[in-house]
Amino acid sequence: MTAKVKQILDMNAFSPDSARTTDPNSLLGRRLNNFGAASVLFYRNPIEMAGGHGAWLTAKDGTQYLDFYNNVPSVGHTHPKVVEAVSTQVGKLNINTRYLSGVVDDYLDRLKKTFPDYLDNILMCCTGSEANDLALRIAMQRSGKRGFIVTETAYHGNTLAVTHISPAALKKDPLPDHVVAVPAPFSRIYGQDPGKGFAGAVKQAVAELEERGHGCAGLICDSIFSSDGVISDPPGFLSEAAAVVKKAGGLFIADEVQPGFARTGTHMWGFQRHNLSPDLVTMGKPMGNGFPMAGVAAKSSDVKRFCEHVGYFNTFGGNPVAAAAGQAVLDIIEQEGLMENAHLAGSHAMAGLKAIRQKHSQISDIRGCGLFIGMDLCVDGDPDKPDPALASDLINALKRRHILIGAAGKYGNTLKLRPPLCLSIKEVDIFMDSLSQSLNQLI
Repeated sequence: MTAKVKQILDMNAFSPDSARTTDPNSLLGRRLNNFGAASVLFYRNPIEMAGGHGAWLTAKDGTQYLDFYNNVPSVGHTHPKVVEAVSTQVGKLNINTRYLSGVVDDYLDRLKKTFPDYLDNILMCCTGSEANDLALRIAMQRSGKRGFIVTETAYHGNTLAVTHISPAALKKDPLPDHVVAVPAPFSRIYGQDPGKGFAGAVKQAVAELEERGHGCAGLICDSIFSSDGVISDPPGFLSEAAAVVKKAGGLFIADEVQPGFARTGTHMWGFQRHNLSPDLVTMGKPMGNGFPMAGVAAKSSDVKRFCEHVGYFNTFGGNPVAAAAGQAVLDIIEQEGLMENAHLAGSHAMAGLKAIRQKHSQISDIRGCGLFIGMDLCVDGDPDKPDPALASDLINALKRRHILIGAAGKYGNTLKLRPPLCLSIKEVDIFMDSLSQSLNQLI
């Protein structure tokens, strides 16, 4: 069996082809007409959402769904402290960073304390795509090179520059000449020492970029390898690859848009779990719990060098309302013990998944840490026979049981679990019961 490689936006996606008879005046019809070919909706039958709270979303028809997928509202949908902080600040002042505003620098001072001291500047923007785009530019300026190394199913955003380093986003076009993709550090690919094997692949990629005349400006990866299918262990396996890149004069860029803000359950940032010292750290998605904000943590010397060649300013990046949202998120993570909860709820989820695996041979592997878990579905449990059809059927079966979940991986056969960090043990059990019942129904 040869599974087809899937583009990231095609996973668990509604197919417009099935909507030829859709009423053009319905909400679905209007969406398809308004967005055209760029319309991306979840599920075979899309859901119209009307509200949310904690780990739950409510559809317009009143159906409540347990959200095991959306990592943007990471401290919980419509968390009252975030709502209050944003509402209060937008009623006072919202202006760009060319004016002083204490709320902005109070937030940045607080955020910087979560990073190593050498990352002493933070550049603010609005999206993870912008943050990664800016990080690439800083890396090229510092290294004097323009080549980048990524993993073969990575996704880092949707500007022109970061689409070029996002193989998972490309449908037909090949990677540009200045980008080399290597297999993600799966043990099934690199053996018992995936870190060493991955470093070897990165070393070959450095040589290839040198041969092409680009040189290596950097390696960028998300330390949980979300789009590749979730890879978390063993802690520390990224250190050798990062060292290879730095020896070649490039920078190691930690894309923390998905694993950051306590999601791994043991550290604020995914790179800390691997005991890494990144040159640049990018942030986004959960930073404002849904309010659009992002940033790049960098060395002041690198920022100074970059700004000597080109100015940087972002009209909406770092505005006071965003800062208020970000401050509330940091407060909630600390005050509600969400890092510890991610560890406890995630450990409970892993134990439940392993128990279910004993009854279903189609589950070939379970990986993850904290509340970021991947579960592979394969024919007869053979990792060489990915089963994206079963994954799609299971995702839609769970939807019918009012559970939201997504897919990842090269073939879309990895179920991706990343619920809000406020998830309770009871809610984990609800998911496990629904998963078990759905598997029993399908297999």
